[in-house]
Amino acid sequence: MSERAAPPGRLTLVHDLVNTVDLATGADALDTPEGRAPFGLTEDAVEDARALRESLRATLLAHAGHPAHRPVVPLGELLARAPLVVTVDPADGSAALAPVDEGPLLSRVAAAVAEAVTAGTWQRLKACESPACHWAYYDRSPGGRGRWCSMQVCGAREKMRRYRAKQG
Repeated sequence: MSERAAPPGRLTLVHDLVNTVDLATGADALDTPEGRAPFGLTEDAVEDARALRESLRATLLAHAGHPAHRPVVPLGELLARAPLVVTVDPADGSAALAPVDEGPLLSRVAAAVAEAVTAGTWQRLKACESPACHWAYYDRSPGGRGRWCSMQVCGAREKMRRYRAKQG
């Protein structure tokens, strides 16, 4: 839905996972082998991936100052199950958190979140304010006050609703 540029670093994984479902139509990419392939998911891992996705969505809504869209397992509880290890680059001595095992989606998401927290980009990954959308987007606005995944779609709809409410 969004015309925005992809988020930096490994946040793309989180962004893409949250955006695997279209809330307006109910279409879920995780229902198909093609939709699961980018995440390395097997069919038996889909329910856990959906729980992770909705927990991430609730967190991204919080980043935008909105309440959770529904009750979810807190993201911290899910990420606590993902073992990470500190890696140190021998060439420059830089350190990073990395998954102990690159396979599981949960571990890769945990590493992406850790990287984004360290880089200061985590709070800029948000979910669209529109209840019919809640699409993930990376807020590049100077003040970090973006509200919609797309100003041309969700933003325009909200502004039109407000305008009509004032007229009626």
